[in-house]
Amino acid sequence: MNIGFGLNLQQTQKLVMTPELKQAIQLLQYTSIELNEYISTEMEANPLLEFDKEKLSDKQENVNEKTEIDWQEYAKQYDDISYSNHNSTADKEITFENMVAEQETLGDFLIYQLLDYKLSEKEMEIGYFIIESLDSNGYLTLGIDDILNVTKADYDIIQKMIYIIQTFEPAGVGCRNLSECLYLQAKRQDVKDDNIYTIIENHLEDIANNKVTQVSKKLNLNVKEVQELFDYIKTLQPKPGSGFNFSNEKVRFIQPDVELKEIDGEMVILVRDSAAPKLRINEFYKKMLLDKNKKDASEFINKKLNSAAWLIKTIEQRRNTIYKVVEAIYNRQKEFFVDGKKALKPMTLKDIAEEIEMHESTISRTTNGKYIVTPKGTYELKYFFSTGYSKSSQNSDEEISTIKIKMTLEEIVNSENTKKPLSDQKIVEKLKVYGFKISRRTVAKYREELNIPSSSKRKRFD
Repeated sequence: MNIGFGLNLQQTQKLVMTPELKQAIQLLQYTSIELNEYISTEMEANPLLEFDKEKLSDKQENVNEKTEIDWQEYAKQYDDISYSNHNSTADKEITFENMVAEQETLGDFLIYQLLDYKLSEKEMEIGYFIIESLDSNGYLTLGIDDILNVTKADYDIIQKMIYIIQTFEPAGVGCRNLSECLYLQAKRQDVKDDNIYTIIENHLEDIANNKVTQVSKKLNLNVKEVQELFDYIKTLQPKPGSGFNFSNEKVRFIQPDVELKEIDGEMVILVRDSAAPKLRINEFYKKMLLDKNKKDASEFINKKLNSAAWLIKTIEQRRNTIYKVVEAIYNRQKEFFVDGKKALKPMTLKDIAEEIEMHESTISRTTNGKYIVTPKGTYELKYFFSTGYSKSSQNSDEEISTIKIKMTLEEIVNSENTKKPLSDQKIVEKLKVYGFKISRRTVAKYREELNIPSSSKRKRFD
């Protein structure tokens, strides 16, 4: 075997995940709220960045397309814009929609009611403790023994305070389980029928499974009477605290990124500023960069300027990508924006990726968590992507969206005879009449996704 040394020249191609590329990918998948939070953080760390309320000239936009940038030349291009002390918070539009009052919590609401009672200091302490022990649904999560161990109070005082809190609004609050919750509400409504309380205490599972016949035999009632009792119990609130904000949680609102608007009879796509805010370099620092007498400051500014320029470029790329994706979606789903959900066509990420010559992962990041306002309502961009089935009619290559099939399934169930609800197999046969050839298992899957119970649970006896 001959062993020797040698030099070989080999050319390879690699994709390197640079910090700039990682930032671009990260910004693309951000929602508009997350993007604005990220920009606020960047502006705190980089004093060169500020919001731009003026439209950039073509010359300024073209700077971002250069690979190598002469920063001093870049700074000179802004000389026609006079410097003003910029306050980003002042630029935020002040509207009544932005002024959301803090929502009252369940604990606050109960404490206000507790203060109306004349109680001893120890009783008030126990009352506060019980209220703080309620979960977001208004249920008491601790047993009496747990409260005894923590508060060292008398058993009678704890029982008294639980009873008092259970008389508060909303009805059912302070309960230990679902049965007690519904029982308290029926008592509050002064229900006289003992059968109601018997069903609440012993037959809640039968209500869930719609076992009207079995309960009627046990209570010696006819099925119509039991059906009416079931209907009443279903009107009670199983989660009395659900209407309140829990632990001062902040309500997160949907902030649409794109708007589809009809202007002069033509549909126009508008990417909102919240989805791609306009940024620029602060005028004060541009002047410092051009000042040759401040070399130390220029070195600092040059470092920050590189980061700022890249962020501005990345946000603009994000805007362009969102626009291209939405435009491609609109071109494929024009009928939806005229006729509604039934006109939605099957469409995949691959379809859009091929049309605008981007990778599927880019389309996924662009559509995830982004919303569009249309004449037909507000939708997440992901909504327009769905698989499809070939229509079963002869000489037809048309593909039907699963959303259209689900809507037809829902209409079939809504129009059925509730005394003889359709089985999944019967629904399969009904769908064939509409030209949808799908299996019984698929029908069951779609029914569950639409929160439609099985035929046995949909049956009524009145």
